[in-house]
Amino acid sequence: NTLPCLAVLHLLDYASTVSESFSALLPMLYFIRTVRELDFVFQDVEGMLFDYLADDNGKLALGRFLGALKETGLRVTDPRLSESMRHFGNNIAEFEGAQNIFLDKQTFKACVAENIVLIAKAFRRQFIIPEFHTFCQTTDELYWSAKPNTAGQPASYIPQLARQSPDQWGLAICTVDGQRYALGDAMTPFCLQSISKPLTYSLVLNEVDPGVVHQYVGQEPSGQRFNVISLNAQNMPHNPMVNAGAVVTASMLRPELNSSDRFDHTLKMFKRLAGDEFVSFNNSVFLSERDTADRNFAIAYYLKENQCFPRGTNLMETLDFYFQLCSVEVTCDSAAVLAATLANGGICPITDDKVLEPQSIRDTLSLMLSCGMYDYSGQFAFKSGVAGGIMLVVPNVMGMVMWSPPLDEYGNSVRGIQFCRDLVNVFNFHNYDNIRFTTRKMDPCVRHVELQANKVVDLLFSAYNGDVTAIRRCALSGLDMNQPDYDGRTALHVASAEGHTHVVQFLLDKCKCSPFLVDRWGFTALDDAVRFKKHEVVDLLKERMLQERPDHQFNHDTDSDARSDSEGKASVSGDGVAER
Repeated sequence: NTLPCLAVLHLLDYASTVSESFSALLPMLYFIRTVRELDFVFQDVEGMLFDYLADDNGKLALGRFLGALKETGLRVTDPRLSESMRHFGNNIAEFEGAQNIFLDKQTFKACVAENIVLIAKAFRRQFIIPEFHTFCQTTDELYWSAKPNTAGQPASYIPQLARQSPDQWGLAICTVDGQRYALGDAMTPFCLQSISKPLTYSLVLNEVDPGVVHQYVGQEPSGQRFNVISLNAQNMPHNPMVNAGAVVTASMLRPELNSSDRFDHTLKMFKRLAGDEFVSFNNSVFLSERDTADRNFAIAYYLKENQCFPRGTNLMETLDFYFQLCSVEVTCDSAAVLAATLANGGICPITDDKVLEPQSIRDTLSLMLSCGMYDYSGQFAFKSGVAGGIMLVVPNVMGMVMWSPPLDEYGNSVRGIQFCRDLVNVFNFHNYDNIRFTTRKMDPCVRHVELQANKVVDLLFSAYNGDVTAIRRCALSGLDMNQPDYDGRTALHVASAEGHTHVVQFLLDKCKCSPFLVDRWGFTALDDAVRFKKHEVVDLLKERMLQERPDHQFNHDTDSDARSDSEGKASVSGDGVAER
């Protein structure tokens, strides 16, 4: 294929800026090999998108565009879309207000040009959860299923937490591509409490060598309650997710700074993890927690007695810092971005800010898996807090945060636990849902239309090739063996046309396929066998059809049609294409 002249000029211009030799052109030619690929690089994506969404008058309602964008999971407040939203008008509060704003093609292209890569990815359904709207509908069902659960009570040992309404129930999702969804009381602030522990641990790992960190704190489950006064066999706290380990971990985070700067630094890091979404501090909870912290003071003095802190640690400052971290406020909506940053290897999905190193995230998620839910740990990577929050991380997919104040006997949100259980039963988010012979669950990362199409193609190609083993595998997987393609042709049609008698026999006897199904043109499998002179298949199908419907009347004499092909509904042209 000859390269288009314009494309060649672009490439030559690029090469001339790098080197005078033609060798500078080779890297691009290596990656862009065909005219199709080249056309894709230089195509007018903005114009194509406009044409697909515009009305018959060549105008595009801004509300329609924003509504379609919302269905992909993106929000108009996404920082990555700030340039386009600024061009559209910074203060569009509601889609309804934008319905009467119509754009022509040139205006639309100018508005979206700076963010077209992200917008095109969204409309092409290339995000990690391509069918986000369907995923959210299932999440809705699980949310409302958990809402009537009135078991448990809010934490009573901190007065501010005890006053929270037990009816509050919020949930938010953020994927690694920045798709977001929120339900219920997702915008109500609550304190992180123990959810701050994995965040603090990840920050420490990012700044201190892991080998040094684990000279002071272990990394194994304790099998005991989160506030127990005990150490492991090496005379260290068991892990950073219990109170003793969290206090020691906090002592290693920027110890060279004074108390105020230390907290400011940590709060800024939390904000970066949350993509500059809502992160605040609740001073009344901090004071209340400090006033009722006899147990934590006892833990701290026990740690000091056993020389568990790094040298030079100020015990009271460390405890105050720990209480401050527990009193940091978030919402489900903002904390979901924070969780998605952990799922995304330390890169915030809505700002593309690399906050933490992947190694720090890896070690943090490992401990969240084994120790994150106290006595309920081991299911997948999540962390709970006594304020009622649960942070769930599905690596490389999404972060999710649930919040409801009533707790069970282990200090975990009752509604949150029910939701997590139901979520794992429906979706394949468990670490080991990919092993053989596990119950099939929904995979939100796969386009279901494509998945179903692939199954049908696999079935029809198996019939075409006469592969009974592959067809048996399709049947055992639960696939409907009468499933047609877009032309209404089934595996029985294909096998009959190819004359694979053994396949036809298997489909009829073992899979109970119907020989009476017709395709788009009104042909049955018998018609195909007649047209292509597959005599054995004709006899087999005729026998089966008469067994099922003894009074069935054939539209032609199958013997004469099969053997002479002189009469019938169709003839075959020289190139093998059936004609009516």
